[in-house]
Amino acid sequence: MTKLSIIMFSGTADKLMPVGVLASAAAGLGYDVEIFATFWGLLALKKDSPPPEVSKDYGPIGEMFKKVMEEKNMPSFLDMLREAKEIGNVKIYACAQTFDMMGLKKEDLVDIVDDVIGAMEYLEKSKESDITLFI
Repeated sequence: MTKLSIIMFSGTADKLMPVGVLASAAAGLGYDVEIFATFWGLLALKKDSPPPEVSKDYGPIGEMFKKVMEEKNMPSFLDMLREAKEIGNVKIYACAQTFDMMGLKKEDLVDIVDDVIGAMEYLEKSKESDITLFI
């Protein structure tokens, strides 16, 4: 069984969308997927988070990207992750240190988060991964 591990560090749409796309594609291929959401990536999993913005690094192209996504009725990264979890074995973990640092509670997070774990536990889980991405 192929295993994909993603550390979801960024919280902008241009980084979150690839997490959703890659998790969905990997689930469709039968891969096991584990996502470790930390810092801004974890904040994107809060129930009350506004829709993520495109990074300012892209300037006016970012706004065009956002407009095209809306016109094409692209699913959000959260919807892609929900779909990935329906398709296959996809686990999403919140980083315990970031979770504590931000004063979060499990009920503050969207329903797709499986657990809150520490970095050492995630590293143990992901050490057998065939593919590891830091996004």
